[in-house]
Amino acid sequence: MREKLERLVAEMVERGIRLEDGLAAFERTFIAAVLARADGNLGEAARQLRIHRNTLRRKMVEYRLK
Repeated sequence: MREKLERLVAEMVERGIRLEDGLAAFERTFIAAVLARADGNLGEAARQLRIHRNTLRRKMVEYRLK
């Protein structure tokens, strides 16, 4: 896992991606994967992410996730 992450970071640095954009892309993808794993159940996804359900909902709006 660490090697994959290092390769991804190296590619992002090479392409000039800003930290803020990279973090947002990671968070959006991570949240979408957990939501899919929880079959769209917000309470379960929030529990798995260890964040409050309202925080998850806010991030879903921010990242335009359904």
